[in-house]
Amino acid sequence: MTQKSSAEIAKEVTQLIIEKLNITHVTPEQVNIETPLFSKDNELELDSIDAIEIVVALQQSYGVRINDELPTREILNSIQSIVDFLVKEGATEKVM
Repeated sequence: MTQKSSAEIAKEVTQLIIEKLNITHVTPEQVNIETPLFSKDNELELDSIDAIEIVVALQQSYGVRINDELPTREILNSIQSIVDFLVKEGATEKVM
């Protein structure tokens, strides 16, 4: 099995967010992975309720635990910060 690149993981995470939140107005290719997820400049147009759904989707899909002991706000800052967290946790492969 080959190691996924950061770009591949970013595309996968972006697609996961788009699918789980039923976002239909953008494609993964249109999303800037560096833009803060909850800013007015983000293509996904997310709000604080979406953060909970993203955490649940990441936990279910990658088998990671995101809890009160982790800096959730920093992890969910952008697609890139989520990718960095997954790589750090060694959770770059989907479990389901």
